[in-house]
Amino acid sequence: MINITKLKKEYRERTVLDIDKLEIKDGEMLAVAGANGSGKTTLLKILAGQLKKTDGELSLPENVLYMPQQSYAFRGNLLENITLGKADKEKGEKLLEKLELSHLKDKKAVSLSGGELQRLSLCRILVRKAELLLLDEPTSACDAKGAELVVEAIKEYRKETGCTVIMTTHSPALAINAADRLIILNNGKIEADGEPLKILNEPKTDWAKSFIAGWKI
Repeated sequence: MINITKLKKEYRERTVLDIDKLEIKDGEMLAVAGANGSGKTTLLKILAGQLKKTDGELSLPENVLYMPQQSYAFRGNLLENITLGKADKEKGEKLLEKLELSHLKDKKAVSLSGGELQRLSLCRILVRKAELLLLDEPTSACDAKGAELVVEAIKEYRKETGCTVIMTTHSPALAINAADRLIILNNGKIEADGEPLKILNEPKTDWAKSFIAGWKI
């Protein structure tokens, strides 16, 4: 169980994250949505230990992996990129095949397109084992087919490992097709929390109605 209590993040005098209480069950897949600047990435960075909180308490598993929104590549080919640190080569090759990158495995990673690079970054994460997987906009650079491959890879990894997944997204389809639960942030606070389809079909506040109406479904 992940427990977040009275979590705050402030920049100078501006509060960008203010979550009174959030509990996430072991093995749950949680999607986090909201407008730009709502605190989604800030939340993930705090959970990943890349950003210090201003206040609050966190109860997290020890083994946490984080995939930032900005994908990147190291020197070398695709397989070398995802097996850095003595990760399992055979598993890396299977992930490349699953995400339809195996035909490029000997290619220099820096020459990939945006969608290919994002799928490579996911391979680099999924070749390792985590108790908590944090994914920041994992399909943002992908076309429809690429997004489908990403969702299936995440689902399979979760099934194999039993890990908890928290992912930010601007995609209602990703929330509906992959997540057990959706929270929507509004200026750093939780505006909605529940089963994705129910939140999308039955928003409880005027702000949530307005946000969902502008969300491309």
